[in-house]
Amino acid sequence: MKKRIIVVIVVLVVAVASFGAYKLFLAKVNKEVNFQTEAVKRRDIASSVQATGIIRAKIGAEVKVGARISGRVEKLFANIGDVVKKGQVIAQLEQEDLKARVNETKMNLKIIEANLDLAQKNLQRMRNLYAKDFVSKDKVDVAERDYNAAKAQVNQIMETIKYNETQMSYANIYAPISGVIASVATQQGETVSASSLNVPTFVTIVDLNRLEIYAYVDETDIGRINPGLEATFTVDSFPEKDFKGKVSAIYPKATIQDNVVYYITLVSIENPEGKLKPDMTVNATIYLNKRDNVVAVPNRAIKREGGKKVVHVLENGKSVQKVIRTGWKDSNYTEVIDGLREGESVITGETVTNEKA
Repeated sequence: MKKRIIVVIVVLVVAVASFGAYKLFLAKVNKEVNFQTEAVKRRDIASSVQATGIIRAKIGAEVKVGARISGRVEKLFANIGDVVKKGQVIAQLEQEDLKARVNETKMNLKIIEANLDLAQKNLQRMRNLYAKDFVSKDKVDVAERDYNAAKAQVNQIMETIKYNETQMSYANIYAPISGVIASVATQQGETVSASSLNVPTFVTIVDLNRLEIYAYVDETDIGRINPGLEATFTVDSFPEKDFKGKVSAIYPKATIQDNVVYYITLVSIENPEGKLKPDMTVNATIYLNKRDNVVAVPNRAIKREGGKKVVHVLENGKSVQKVIRTGWKDSNYTEVIDGLREGESVITGETVTNEKA
C-alpha cells in the first residue's frame, strides 16, 4: 500500500514539473525581441560646458532719448516696434517761442551793428581832430572806449543768437543710433520739463544687431573657459533653433546666486533675422574642444566586456558583437576610431513583446 502511494506521488510531481517546463518553453517561444537601433554616421564631437543666461544689449546699443529743453510735444513720430535710422527725427517740440527769441536777437544785432558803425566813425573823427590839435586826448580815449564797447556788444549778441539757434535745434529730437523703438514714455501734446538734474526720456532705442549673452558659468567650470571659444544656445521662444555665438569676455568678479558662485561670461551673438530680444533667457553650450565630421555612435550603445569596449550591430536581424576603439566623447556621442563602418546600425536598446497565439 505504501509503495503505491509513493508511486502516485512521484507520478504527480513529474507531471507538475513537466507541465511547468512546457509552459516555460511556450513563454520563450512566444516572446519576440525588438531591437532599437541608430545608424552610425559622421558628427561633430565636442566637450562642453552648460550655462544659463540672459540676452542683453551691448554697451551703447540701448539708448534713452530725451529732451534737452522744456516745451510741448508738437509731433511724435515714434511707436513701439518701429525701426529707425540714425539721424531720423523721432519727435518735435513746439518752436514758436524759440523762433521768436532768435528773431528778436537778430533784430537787436542790427541795432548794435548800427551803433558800432557810428562809434567807429566817431573814433575816426576824433583821431583826425586830435591830429590837428582841435580836441584833447581824452576825447579820443572816450571814442575808443565807446567803439570797443559797441564791438563787444556785437560779439555778445552774436553768441546769444548762436545759443538761441542751438536751443531751437533741440526742439527736433533725432535718433542717435539705428535700432528699434523699445519703449515710448511720452505722447503728442504733452508738456515736458527739462533741467540739468532732470532730462525727460521720450523713447528707448535698442540696436538688435548688437546683443550679447550674460552666461552664468559655475566656478567649477570657469577655469576651462577662454575668450574665442564657440558657443551655441537656444531660447524658449524658438526652442527648435540653435543660435551661434562666441565667448568675448569673462567678468573677474564673481556673482553669488542661491549660495552658488558663478562668473558672468559674455558671449557675442549675431541676430540678422531680429528674432532675439533683450531679456530673453537662454540655455547656452560653450564648446571647449571640438572634432568635426567624425564617425560617432550614441554613448548608450557602448558596453565594456573583458576590458574592451564593444557595441552590438544588427546584421540580418541578429545582434553581432564588435570590438571598437574610441576617441573623443561628449554628453551624447562617442567618436569611433576603429571597428565600425559608416552606415551600420548599432543597437541602443531592446524591447521584448509576447507573440499572439
